[in-house]
Amino acid sequence: MITLRKLASIVGGKVIGAPDLVIHGVSDIKRGAPKTITFLFNPKQKELISQTSASAIIVSDAALLNEKSGIVVSNPRLAMAKVLKLFEPSNDIEIEIHPTAIIHKSAQIGKNVNVGAFTIVGRNTQIANGTTIKNNVSIAENVIIGNNVTIHPQVAIYSRVNIGDNVIIDMGTVIGSCGYGYETENDIHHKIPQIGSVIIERNVEIGANCTIDRGTINNTIVGQGTKLDNLVHVAHNVKIGKGCLLMGLVGIAGGTTVGDYCILAGQVGVTNGVIIGDRAVFVAKTGVTKSLPGNKIYAGMPAREIHEKNKRDAAYFQILSLKKRLKILEEKLAD
Repeated sequence: MITLRKLASIVGGKVIGAPDLVIHGVSDIKRGAPKTITFLFNPKQKELISQTSASAIIVSDAALLNEKSGIVVSNPRLAMAKVLKLFEPSNDIEIEIHPTAIIHKSAQIGKNVNVGAFTIVGRNTQIANGTTIKNNVSIAENVIIGNNVTIHPQVAIYSRVNIGDNVIIDMGTVIGSCGYGYETENDIHHKIPQIGSVIIERNVEIGANCTIDRGTINNTIVGQGTKLDNLVHVAHNVKIGKGCLLMGLVGIAGGTTVGDYCILAGQVGVTNGVIIGDRAVFVAKTGVTKSLPGNKIYAGMPAREIHEKNKRDAAYFQILSLKKRLKILEEKLAD
């Protein structure tokens, strides 16, 4: 049983209304259900509070509640994450190594490790305690996997990859595949061997159907706490700092360095060999063609500081408007 008072202590908020109100679940504010708690992220939509049937609402301002029970916090979205974690459906897995799993006799398997059906673990691979590897996963030789890692079905991990503690890898992702490198002579493309590997540091989350290529000589590195959305491609020799957010369809070309706590929104593309400073933010569909300093917001192709991009866009539309007016004037003079 979870009361409103208990939820407030978990999310670090202040109770308004009935602290002993029992909460049985979570609902969307537009489809609120009795005995549940919901959230209001945008104060401009405060009319939703009077319309919802939810018994309590998490808000950023007590005045929004309008005599309803709720919790006031500074960041309702962060509070939502904490509350949803409490009500997340149980996913208890019986610890076992499935009889169809193929594990090389030289592999080292820690305590409380779960290995699903038809999974393959190569020679000299090490899997630490509490790790869950689901069905149809392919893990090559000499791989190191840390504690409490979760690897979902149909993931492929190539040789010598090193995965830190508490990493989550979603379905269909490939780590350690060959980097894309060719040298052309007389119209013949000579493949460059990729002999490095990949290091995934602790607390990284990798979405579905991502690809992280191994390095040519040095390793490709994804820094601790970085989160990759689905369909992200990280090329050979890329170094991504800690705490970065890479959203869907981001592509980072070989040899690029991304600083700490950077944000790359959907469909951002980064050319090879550039250096991006810490805490740089790139809006959707930005094209990064050169090294850029951190602590700035960029947009456009090629990437420019967003205020410069907006000025250029405004000037462009002003020119179009002027051309249209000149054409009208010319037609009048011609008459």
